[in-house]
Amino acid sequence: MRENLLAHIEFPSDLRKLSMNQLLQLAQELRDFIIDIVSVKEGHLGASLGVVELTIALHYVFNTPQDLLVWDVGHQAYGHKILTGRKAVFHTNRQLNGISGFPKRSESEFDTFGVGHSSTSISAALGMAIASQLKGDNKHHIAVIGDASIASGMAFEGLNHAGVTDANLLVILNDNAIGIDPSVGALKNYLTAVKEGKNPKVNNMIKSLNFDYSGPIDGHDIFAVIQELERLKKVKGPKFLHVITTKGKGLQKAEEDQVKYHAPGKFDKITGEIHLKEEGHLPPKFQDVFGLTIVELAQQNEKIIGITPAMPTGSSLKFMMHAFPKRAFDVGIAEQHAVTLSAGMATQGMVVFCNIYSTFLQRAYDQVIHDVALQNLPVIFCLDRAGLVGEDGATHHGVFDLAYLRCIPNMIIFSPRNEIELRNILYTAQLGLNHPIAIRYPRGRGEIVDWQQPFHKIEIGKATLLKKGARIAILSNGFIGRNITLAFAEISNSESFSLYDFSFVKPMDETLLHSIFNEYESIITIEDGTIIGGFGSAIVEFKSKYNYKNNVQLLGVPDEFIEQGTVEELQQYSEINVKSLVSILSSY
Repeated sequence: MRENLLAHIEFPSDLRKLSMNQLLQLAQELRDFIIDIVSVKEGHLGASLGVVELTIALHYVFNTPQDLLVWDVGHQAYGHKILTGRKAVFHTNRQLNGISGFPKRSESEFDTFGVGHSSTSISAALGMAIASQLKGDNKHHIAVIGDASIASGMAFEGLNHAGVTDANLLVILNDNAIGIDPSVGALKNYLTAVKEGKNPKVNNMIKSLNFDYSGPIDGHDIFAVIQELERLKKVKGPKFLHVITTKGKGLQKAEEDQVKYHAPGKFDKITGEIHLKEEGHLPPKFQDVFGLTIVELAQQNEKIIGITPAMPTGSSLKFMMHAFPKRAFDVGIAEQHAVTLSAGMATQGMVVFCNIYSTFLQRAYDQVIHDVALQNLPVIFCLDRAGLVGEDGATHHGVFDLAYLRCIPNMIIFSPRNEIELRNILYTAQLGLNHPIAIRYPRGRGEIVDWQQPFHKIEIGKATLLKKGARIAILSNGFIGRNITLAFAEISNSESFSLYDFSFVKPMDETLLHSIFNEYESIITIEDGTIIGGFGSAIVEFKSKYNYKNNVQLLGVPDEFIEQGTVEELQQYSEINVKSLVSILSSY
């Protein structure tokens, strides 16, 4: 029986002691290690399996961490983490108090740049390379970026700048024709032609930017990759290596269904079969409520358009893309373009639903302000994954949207408290609001099985009394209000509390607020967003504006970056889970 090589490798310095001939065995062991852990603990699978050989080659050839390696997004960095001192704790990946699912500077000196959102690697690595020049440091700087991420505007901005420098920068294009969903666009078609040898001028695009281009080469031929990396170490200035890989490499089902096996949940490590959960007749996911409802509306309104930046499956816009392929667009990882494209369509009378994860709309903040709100264009932003999202951690929580949108003039902001309210606000928005609206809803399932009810128009800016009590008013925003309702069932003094649903953070129901402040001495607000600048802050601003003296307690996400864990664990940390609320309310 062969000796297990991975068992003796803690850091790249150990890896470099191996002979070239041992690297094939190591690659298989590393792939098996990732599959063993992720099959049980869950996480991002396909991307890391696809770059096993590339990961080994990079750490074998370059003197990391002195040479600086930047991974774009970071879905593919599991092998990197295992080889850089975190093998023994890799089983804690994405868990509360465990290691992050993404590269993180505070976690390891080998993680040279924190990532989680796409297309940042080239700019970051170029910044490092220029800094090294200025300091007189002789080191290498490598950015590994996928074909979906390199299509983003920021990646091209980095390439454009790098091409007029003599920085020691190597950009490696990990080309597997897929991000989370399949890559789209003209650049994807160009790269496909390059791979298939159909374009006789294959190098023009990159060479024209003054990069030394090489490839494409087989990213699973570890010897060819090492040979080319060794050659490129001696080439001065900006360099570009085009590597072809297969996402999910080494697990047949992951290769065959690359979308599903991006993050498959628990699965059989031998067969690859995903362990299906016994779900029964459960409430729908909010994403599916959006996706199915917009198809229903589009059947009645031919002006409806759907747009998503690279998340058709995650956002469930895939339903409209199937039903109305000419009216639903995946624009790739290009949030800025998605927003301004939506604005352009809105100027021509189209009803545009722009579906972007809350954390990713941050990347298009100027476009929201300048191109949509300033012109008061009625773009309908559907902000998926609002609130705490769980194991993806600090890079992906949608906790800032209420704060960063609330200050924008003309913007309507609505958080549905359940699936029916989401359905009705989508219906209401497509009737015409004359203002942009942001509709924010959480990741995962709601609570109503029979949700496909007849549409009802929602009155803009209207709050709702859900429960009448004697002494204290609780004002909730959106689905998090469900935790309050559940807490009521576990406290003895529930009759003391009234509960109001303020789904609209903007415009605020000031008429009802005046009544509340005149009736109740104490008021509690709860939201699944940051306390700083969010819904609760809006209530405190109202109190100050009208010189009320009531006691107001704000509940929400504290002023810090919340790390990874289950949604329940993170809500508990933020003291907005049911158990915490029981304790808080019982003290009144």
